[in-house]
Amino acid sequence: MNRKNFIGLCVTGGLSAPLLSLSAQAGESKPKLNTIRKGEVFKADVVIAGGGVGGCAAALSALRNNLTVILTEETDWIGGQLSQQGVPPDEHQWIETHGSTKLYRSFRKNIRDYYKKNYPLTEEAASKELFNPGNSNVSRIGHEPRVSVAVLTEMLSPYLASGKLTLHLNTKILSAETSGKHVKELNATNTLTNFNCTFVAPYFVDATELGDLLPLTGTAFVTGTESNKETGELHAPEKGDPDNNQSFTVCFALDYILGENNVIAKPETYEFWRNFHPAMTPEWPCKQLSLEYSSPYEPEKAKKLGFNPTGESTSPLLNLWTYRRIIDKNNFKPGNFISDITIINWPQNDFYNGNLINVSEKEFTKHVDEAKQLNLSLLYWLQTEAPRPDGGQGWPGLRLRKDVMGTEDGMAKYPYIRESRRIKAVFTILEEHVGKENRLLVAGDEAGQKAADFKDSVGIGYYPIDLHPSSKGINQLNLPVLPFQIPLGALIPIETENLLPACKNIGTTHITNGCYRLHPVEWNIGESVGMLIAYALQKNTSPHRILKDSVLLEEFQQMIVLQGVEIEWPV
Repeated sequence: MNRKNFIGLCVTGGLSAPLLSLSAQAGESKPKLNTIRKGEVFKADVVIAGGGVGGCAAALSALRNNLTVILTEETDWIGGQLSQQGVPPDEHQWIETHGSTKLYRSFRKNIRDYYKKNYPLTEEAASKELFNPGNSNVSRIGHEPRVSVAVLTEMLSPYLASGKLTLHLNTKILSAETSGKHVKELNATNTLTNFNCTFVAPYFVDATELGDLLPLTGTAFVTGTESNKETGELHAPEKGDPDNNQSFTVCFALDYILGENNVIAKPETYEFWRNFHPAMTPEWPCKQLSLEYSSPYEPEKAKKLGFNPTGESTSPLLNLWTYRRIIDKNNFKPGNFISDITIINWPQNDFYNGNLINVSEKEFTKHVDEAKQLNLSLLYWLQTEAPRPDGGQGWPGLRLRKDVMGTEDGMAKYPYIRESRRIKAVFTILEEHVGKENRLLVAGDEAGQKAADFKDSVGIGYYPIDLHPSSKGINQLNLPVLPFQIPLGALIPIETENLLPACKNIGTTHITNGCYRLHPVEWNIGESVGMLIAYALQKNTSPHRILKDSVLLEEFQQMIVLQGVEIEWPV
């Protein structure tokens, strides 16, 4: 098929064999359905594997710079953390005005506009410029996963219609062909039809949640924990462990119908999880299923939590019901929502009894299934045994909202991944560059009041070093950081020349990954990578050369600033 005649919608999610795509011949006003043959070869300027936050941002920035893009996604939803993983945006306190890219703030505005245009909001809610659909504690814009899908799809739609973008859903990358330091092609399969195809481009982007392209392409990478001897980081352990990765979580959604009995069948593994006491160092001070958890600042001490789905306050304790709430029914006209809707992404359903990195597909599935059993056990415990303020036990009106996650079992389409494979980069971001305590030690009082200044900055971000309990029994760690920059050197592999990361797979350590992994930073990484490829193609040069050449670097930075990327924090 001639590339210029191919219009890029290959949304194969709900289609049976043969695969279908939208294509149009020159002069036709409407696209028509064509069959994608087995073994089809697709070509573009850049192939982006992974339709998550970083992948979508990379696609949008490459497209606005006149590149043709192929974007693949393993599930049938784009959006990654925002949608298929069900994680409302975790952001810093300045996000409404600065500390992210202009495009990311446009996305957030589009979310608010989507609700104002399509939902029956109260006058008060509709009048709020900074409307928060869920009025959640953790996010200034807690919203439904499907709304992220709708907004991102709308943002991509002009490029789908013009043929500059080809979107392949339910598509998994199986292998890669390389030549020296270059990736030549990716081989993929549609997981619904088992039809295979090949993607060819001068550039490839790994925006997968686990850094899946790195081993397939022979790109050097690391996993797990580095030792203090390797990195010199203040909080790095004496001995490194490549299998020591942060826990993952399979999120799910609940509402609450007062007076109804929605109690699920007792899960098979309920007694195990009901009595489970995490074996952690420092020691986890409470059971997994409880309204307590290990304090992020003093892990050996239990921190008490509240839970009340009726909307009544649990002050002074944090109410887990409102923590990641995505619908506050009071934002909508009476009768439209009979209940709030909340996302369950708590310490109680973090899963650390298994690792998802560098394991077989069978083991991956096994651990995810076990995490879902933990979820069901937590739900059953909340419905039947959780302590209530009136002295009773359980909230039987709690209801699993399968429709919110778009799945038959009610669980997120993909686990929330906090840590992935990370490239061995030209430059690695260390705790001493961003961690407040470590920074003071290496830079002294005056210099230690700000994060390291990177002359090759291609973005900024801010979030604590938030490390959840690990698969090797290391308890969580939460460290203060200083508002930081994203150095270009951390986005460039030491050897591979035409593969770039656009997710949480950049050149960080296990520790610094903890502050570079959240929504606005991942978006900034992806958006800058999309522009880096456009600039490299325009100048007929390479990312490595752009990094080394001060003139090219400065010109590239000017380009991204003009397109709305902030590369330094205001004083």
